[in-house]
Amino acid sequence: MCCVDTGKESVKEMAPLKALEAEYPILDPNFQAFCASHGIFSVEDFLIHDLYELAAFAEQQPTSEKLKQGITQVLSIIDTQHQPWLNGMELLDDALYNKHVLSTGCEGIDLLLGGGLREGQLTELVGPSSCGKTQVCLLAASNVATKHMGNVVYLDTGNSFSPQRIAQFVGHIAGRAFDEAGKRIFQRIMNGIVCHSVFDIFTMFNVLHRLVINFPSQLQKGGQVRMLIVDSISSLITPILGNSGSQGRALMISAGYMLKKLAHEHNVAVLASSKAAKFSI
Repeated sequence: MCCVDTGKESVKEMAPLKALEAEYPILDPNFQAFCASHGIFSVEDFLIHDLYELAAFAEQQPTSEKLKQGITQVLSIIDTQHQPWLNGMELLDDALYNKHVLSTGCEGIDLLLGGGLREGQLTELVGPSSCGKTQVCLLAASNVATKHMGNVVYLDTGNSFSPQRIAQFVGHIAGRAFDEAGKRIFQRIMNGIVCHSVFDIFTMFNVLHRLVINFPSQLQKGGQVRMLIVDSISSLITPILGNSGSQGRALMISAGYMLKKLAHEHNVAVLASSKAAKFSI
């Protein structure tokens, strides 16, 4: 099992707009600074902003034409990311043949979910503190790594990831004696669960952006990634913004968009825990 503690980076560094500048020169530093002044740091951020209002602000700037061209370019990028229209039969075939169900390891939760966590979809686990959300996340990670032979990416935001608990779950699920063959299997399963420790919301966005960009080339080198777990999202937002404010909701929408994008484009089951329904994705 690998645990990576990701250092804090600035908001601008974690945003992909700068990375797009080489391919789209119109998204130059001036455009990036204009966007940053309105709280826009990524392509995804455009989805939760009033673009008419943004265009109106652009009109007031000396470089209004270039700024409007930049806005148009970002909208074009968003359009290219949209999936093609699918008819009902195509959606049914996709659900039957591509969207497998992964058991969480908890029979009651699997029953409520219609069998378990579905690949290609985001499932949110909401509940108050100390109700067992982390235990469900750890159990799901152990079960997928053991029974479904898949790799798991685990984003730990509260320093609650427990390799000892994972080992207990894996040992119980595998039900094997720890002979030489059993030890090799146990080691392979444990190595398939990769944990990133993220302790602020912007570092989490940075990690998610890197997953979106590098998922095919980096995460699948050691085997197929079947599940992404975020435990939990709300714990990163509540200390900064308290229990109110539209900013918190905007951050959750942005995080939800990125998680759904990962789930859909890479056919991964995503499980995210949250402490309060008001912060749900």
